[in-house]
Amino acid sequence: MTTNQASVSFDETSKELLKDPETASLYLEECLANGDIELFKLALKHVADAQEGGMTQLAKTTGLARESLYRSLSKAGNPRLDSLTKVLDALGLRIGVSVKGKYA
Repeated sequence: MTTNQASVSFDETSKELLKDPETASLYLEECLANGDIELFKLALKHVADAQEGGMTQLAKTTGLARESLYRSLSKAGNPRLDSLTKVLDALGLRIGVSVKGKYA
């Protein structure tokens, strides 16, 4: 019996997609749109992990401790706005505000 096996794993494929700032931006925006901060933190961790050098390089770029980044983006973490801004800036992204409802 022959089994079909993917030539590239899902994790590898998603990491490759999340390297693109446009794709990462859309992914993060969708995760944040429903107001689930836990989902957004996990998504931000996925985007950070997908970048060249991962969390280690992100820590160097932002000036934040790597352990602090992992803690902030964990399920129990509570990242500060300035930390989120530094992380997003290092990823080439930014936080935006828009009108909710019929104008959005």
